[in-house]
Amino acid sequence: MPDERPSQEGPATFREVFAQREYRAVFAASALSWIGDFVAKAAVTVLVYHETQSVAYSAAAFAVSFLPWLIGGPLLATLAERHRYRSVMVACDLIRMALMVLVAIPGNPPWLILCLLFATTLANPPSQAARSALMPLILTGDRLVVGLSLNSSTGQAAQVVGYLIGAAIAAVNPTAALLLNAATFALSAALVRFGIRDRPPAMSAAHRSHLLRETGEGFRIVFGTPVLRAIALLVFSSMLFSIVPEGLAAAWAREGVGGGLDTGAAQAVIMAANPIGFILGGLLVGRAVAPARRLVLIRPLAVLAPLALVPALFDPPPLLVALLAALCGFAVAGLLPVANGLFVRALPNGYRARAFGVMATGVQVIQGFAVLATGLLAERFSIPLVVGAWSAAGVLLMALSVARWPSRTTIDAAIEAAGNADGLVRPRPTGDSDGQLGDVPGERGRRSHAVG
Repeated sequence: MPDERPSQEGPATFREVFAQREYRAVFAASALSWIGDFVAKAAVTVLVYHETQSVAYSAAAFAVSFLPWLIGGPLLATLAERHRYRSVMVACDLIRMALMVLVAIPGNPPWLILCLLFATTLANPPSQAARSALMPLILTGDRLVVGLSLNSSTGQAAQVVGYLIGAAIAAVNPTAALLLNAATFALSAALVRFGIRDRPPAMSAAHRSHLLRETGEGFRIVFGTPVLRAIALLVFSSMLFSIVPEGLAAAWAREGVGGGLDTGAAQAVIMAANPIGFILGGLLVGRAVAPARRLVLIRPLAVLAPLALVPALFDPPPLLVALLAALCGFAVAGLLPVANGLFVRALPNGYRARAFGVMATGVQVIQGFAVLATGLLAERFSIPLVVGAWSAAGVLLMALSVARWPSRTTIDAAIEAAGNADGLVRPRPTGDSDGQLGDVPGERGRRSHAVG
């Protein structure tokens, strides 16, 4: 395996990353799918509410996208290991396109819309797992970390843009917004089909067993390997508190309106602050900080992320709350691409999609638990007290995580072992002259971008 250790030189540039033809295709396809997804989420909630006049039905239409990860995310992601990554991504896009067209048909009863939406979201885990496993075959060296930062930041921007576009179109014609989402899936499928090289499956037929057993192997390699376990715990811990301001924004805005902002504006700035901070952190740290320095920054950024929210104890006004949330998002974005880059480098090639399923499901569960737990606590105590105390506990948790962080020697040994194991899974493709194939692994992000 080539030596891909971070050098003492400057980081890879955006130009170097976008010079990779396949990365351009993955980036464009992902951005289109993300924007389309968030447009559809905004449109579906409006459509269902118009049809039923029920807040519960509308909320169910929004929440249904999380169910596949919670019910069978790792199992569905394992399917991506069995088949060609390009074929999985194209098939999932075409399935989602067709189902979104069915959702857009006028006059569908609400129960049918929810069923179609659930069927659509079943394609998310294998598609995202395939994309994640494909990334290390496209980007090498420090270009991988910069590419991960770009993907994470773009996902956050797509969330903001998609919601704005979706809400605007849905207010006039929800069907048009849903058809727009179907069109983004069609374009994404075309970009993947014609922009990404076809590769053999990561898991050959000789290595297949029962699907449940293969899924269990994904859990075992993540939590049974010390380096992977340490990184997974760091990622899960960061998700445990960074989502809280966004999850409690609506109630927080009502309780703490001030500084010239009405309730709606206060909620908007609090909800948007963390994604904006995440975008800035991912781009600035990924581009301006040298590779070796990023590894050093993992520990302080891990502690800074929850520490940034501790001042919530003093019940600051909404604009200051937004600033604290943005600082938290900045710190999380600074550490996640580096930690996740190490994670996939320490994974043998035949386990990357399965490990993605484990991580993505864990992130969804952790975030849901954090919002639910803090919401229940906020029923008895003030939101500033809950957020501040929850974040103070997060500082202790992150301090414990970084204290047990593996040494550089241990990490390097795990990466070398993963490289040696790759040959046992299947013959690996060799890179071409422009470096579009490589040995360095792949991608994780926050929220839905925390891993992926």
